[in-house]
Amino acid sequence: MTAIIDDTYAEAFRSLYVEFLITARDRKWLDHALQATTGNASSTILCDCEAGVDRYVGPGGDTSVETPDGRPGAIVQLHVPRFWKDRLQKLEKSALIRISQNVLTCPTASCFNLIDSEDYFHLGRKVAYFGNRYQKRIERFGRKMWWIPILGGEFVLDRRLGYANGLMGGNLWFFGSNVDAALEAAELAAEAVKPMPGVVMTFPGGIASSGSKAGSDYSFSIASTYEKFCPQLRDQVETGLPDNVESVMEIIINGRDMNAIIAATQAAIGASRNVAGLKMISAGNYGGKLGKSFIFLHPEKQPTD
Repeated sequence: MTAIIDDTYAEAFRSLYVEFLITARDRKWLDHALQATTGNASSTILCDCEAGVDRYVGPGGDTSVETPDGRPGAIVQLHVPRFWKDRLQKLEKSALIRISQNVLTCPTASCFNLIDSEDYFHLGRKVAYFGNRYQKRIERFGRKMWWIPILGGEFVLDRRLGYANGLMGGNLWFFGSNVDAALEAAELAAEAVKPMPGVVMTFPGGIASSGSKAGSDYSFSIASTYEKFCPQLRDQVETGLPDNVESVMEIIINGRDMNAIIAATQAAIGASRNVAGLKMISAGNYGGKLGKSFIFLHPEKQPTD
C-alpha cells in the first residue's frame, strides 16, 4: 500500500554557504578526507556549521563534472544560517578549520573552490601560512593556487574560496508502523538524494531520528524534542501522530537553491513511498516563522514564480 503524501510543505530558510571540491589519488583517501571534513556538522543547533557531500565527480563519480587534476573528487558544502549576525566570520572559520585540519592533513588530497563569486574569503593564504615561509603562489590547472610543502609531498588549494546565498532546512518525515518501516523509507529517500546535484544531507547516513522543534522549556536551549510527534509520549501530550505510527524518521536537505531542493525532495518521495508499513510522508514547518522558502510535497502546489 502506498503511503499517504501529506498536503504540506517543508520550511527552508536562507543560508550562506561555501562549496569546494576535494580530490585524492583514489576513492579510499577521498572518503577519508570527506568523512573528516564533514564530521560533527549535523546541525547548527550546536555545531559550527552544517556540512555534507553533494556528490562524487570525475573518475568513479559523475563524469559530466571533470576535476581539475583528473583524479577522483567529491563536492562538499558548508552552510550557516543567514540569520546569524556573525555569519561571515563563522562560515570562514568553519571552512578554515575543516580545510586546514581535515583536507590538508589527508594524504594525497587537494582542494578547489567551486563558487566563482565577487564575494570570497582569502582562505588559501590563511591555510598557506602552515608552510612557514616556504609556501608559494603558483598557477596550475589554469588556476591561481597556493603550494604548501608537506612531509607527504605537497598540498595545493585555490587562493580564493567564494561564498553565496543558499538554503537550509528542506526536510521530509517518514511515519512508520514500526522502526523498521520508518528507517527503510528514510534510507531509500537518502539514497535517492545522494546523486542529486546541488544538495547535501548532513545527519548520520542522511537521517535524523531526533527531529526537533525551535525553542525549549529550558532557557539555555534553542531547540528540543518535538514531543507531539514522539510515539512514546502519545499518552502524555496532545499527539500529532496518525494512528498506528510508532516511529518517525527525518531527512534534512540543504542546498544551493530552491530548485535543487525541490528536485531532491521529489526524488526522495518517489523512492520511498511504497515501503511496506510506511503510513505517511510529511514535513516539518513552523507556519513561516523560521523561513520563507516553502518546498511543497505535492509538486502541483509549488509556486512557479
